[in-house]
Amino acid sequence: MNYCKTCILPDIRPGIRFDGSGNCNCSTLSLKAQVDWHQRQEQFQALVKEIKSQESLYDCIIPVSGGKDSTWQTFKALEYGLNPLCVTWKTPARNTLGAANLQNLISLGVNHIDFSINPKVERKFTLKAFERMGSPLIPMHMALHAIPLQIAVNFRIPLILWGENSAYEYGGDDEALKGVHLNHAWLKQYGVTNGTTAEDWIDNELSRADLIPYFWPSDADQAKAGVTAVFLGYYFRWDPLETYHLAKEHGFQADDRPKIGYYKFADIDDSFLITIHHWMKWYKFGFTRLWDNLSLEIRNGRMTREKAIDIVCQTGDETPHNEINQFCDYVGISHEYFFEVAERFRNRKIWQQDSAGVWSIRNFLIQNWNW
Repeated sequence: MNYCKTCILPDIRPGIRFDGSGNCNCSTLSLKAQVDWHQRQEQFQALVKEIKSQESLYDCIIPVSGGKDSTWQTFKALEYGLNPLCVTWKTPARNTLGAANLQNLISLGVNHIDFSINPKVERKFTLKAFERMGSPLIPMHMALHAIPLQIAVNFRIPLILWGENSAYEYGGDDEALKGVHLNHAWLKQYGVTNGTTAEDWIDNELSRADLIPYFWPSDADQAKAGVTAVFLGYYFRWDPLETYHLAKEHGFQADDRPKIGYYKFADIDDSFLITIHHWMKWYKFGFTRLWDNLSLEIRNGRMTREKAIDIVCQTGDETPHNEINQFCDYVGISHEYFFEVAERFRNRKIWQQDSAGVWSIRNFLIQNWNW
């Protein structure tokens, strides 16, 4: 594998693109420096004025989990005088801290819908996604996008406010999808569903009726209902640390330590599903959530590449044994079967096995890694 010369991400990461100098989407930082953010805020003010002139039931929908980013989104909406309806896909792995942060978000002064999916369907779909694609959060990513869209279309709420555009912030190879709008093409490519839609998961165990919460309204349906979905990160400079600080000022609580990755304020509302999702990157792409977070710190000028590599070395093995056990209990499989499935998705293009059966990654960033 080749690694970015500025951050630590490998060229195998989905959607990433290296330039001629060996740098990946780290260029995002320099691009942000060229943006006229004052002008972007004026564009958002104009959008707010247009939306409020429609006198809809609600001005906008904000998809929220209660995390730092959705707290930031909600604060921004209220700051600009919008009357939002906040909508949550309720994770079956919601924990105490996640519940507390969600209640804190609601207390900012919003109406809120907490949408629970049939647990039998959700559990079955989660296992199928893990077995078929090694990605147990395909159902989550479908639902958290579909449910707000369905509500917006059905109640003709004209605006949906998302947070950052991950194609712009983390890596995307389609320039047309790095802008302000979230549309069907973006969902297919960057919605973390392995390019599938709910239609692709209908079988003799999951009917169309079972999967209703996972269907995305089409661009045509949204246009007919007058619904526009935008990324707030287009109008306001998105930085995970800055969104955390603002959220903290308004009651958001971080965890005592990082649950997964580098940040103790991210991915903390879910007990095990998000952890398993990110852990599978190790098998598929040879890096973890920690690498993603550290690369963001490098891009935002708060950390050197050498320091990031040192943190990865000190962290060492990140196998989330406790969360794996919780996941196995949730979907009803054995610990042994979990790793049997995980092995199906070990990327043989980057992994090699020696005569003793030990797996290692060819040309790994860090020499003398304890495999």
